[in-house]
Amino acid sequence: MSTDAKSFFTSPKPVIAMIHVGALPGTPANGLSLADIERQALHEAKTFCDAGVHGLMIENMHDTPYLRGHVGPEIVAAMAIIARAVKESSRLPCGVQILAGANLEAMAVAHAAGLDFIRAEGFAFAHVADEGLIQSSAAELLRFRRRIGADTVQVWADVKKKHSSHAITADMDIGETAHAVEFMRGDAVIVTGAVTGDAPKRGDVLNVKRKTHLPVYLGSGVTAANLKAFFNAADGFIVGSEFKQGGHWSRAVDTKRVERFMETHRKLS
Repeated sequence: MSTDAKSFFTSPKPVIAMIHVGALPGTPANGLSLADIERQALHEAKTFCDAGVHGLMIENMHDTPYLRGHVGPEIVAAMAIIARAVKESSRLPCGVQILAGANLEAMAVAHAAGLDFIRAEGFAFAHVADEGLIQSSAAELLRFRRRIGADTVQVWADVKKKHSSHAITADMDIGETAHAVEFMRGDAVIVTGAVTGDAPKRGDVLNVKRKTHLPVYLGSGVTAANLKAFFNAADGFIVGSEFKQGGHWSRAVDTKRVERFMETHRKLS
C-alpha cells in the first residue's frame, strides 16, 4: 500500500475539484482539438487554484457513451498530455479517472503524468452500470501498478458507485464493501449518491467510516449548503457539479460558486 491518502494535502479535509475535460478526439461528441481541450482544462485548473482548492482530478466525462472497462491508446495519450499539463501548472495533488472502469489505463496515465492517485470503479465486487457488468479489478490493477513501477500512485475506490445497480451485491452493505477495499489494498474509499450531483446518504458515510480505517471521501453532491452536515463525517470532498454554472457538471466553471464553497470550507475548518 502506498503513502497515506491524506498526507499530501495541505488541509486535513481537502477539497478536490473535478476538471471534466472536453470530449476527446475519436469520441462522438468531440469538436475541439487536443490543444484547445488542454487550454480549457488549464483555464479551469487556474480558476480552482486561485480559489484555494487543495487538489484536482481530471476525468473524461464528456466521452459519452463510455466504453466498458477499457479505452483506446488515443484516449490514454490525450489524458496523459492533459494530466501532465494540469499537474505542472497547478503544483497540487492531482488524480485521474478514465470512464468507464478503465482503471489500468488511468494508472498508466497517472504514472506517466506524475499524478498522485486514480479514482477506480469496480475495484472490489462487481456492479451493473450503464455500460454493462463491471467486474472487480483489484488484483489485475495492483499487479499492473507494481509491474510499471507506479507504487506511489494511490487507488481511491468507489463503493456502491453512482449510476449503477447493486442488486447482485444487495446482501453486502456499503460498509462491508468498504472493508473489502481495505482488505484488497486500496488506499481510500469514495462514497457517492445515486447519480452525479446527488449527495450520499449520511448513514452510508458513517457506516463506511465504521468499517474501514481508510480515508473516506465524498464523491458526489457536496454543496456549500450541505457541507456543514458532512464535514465531520468525511475525510475530504471531491466536488464537480457544485462548481459549475447552475450546479450542472456539463457547464462551465462558475468562479463565484467555487469561491462561495471554499469560503464555507474555511469557516468550518
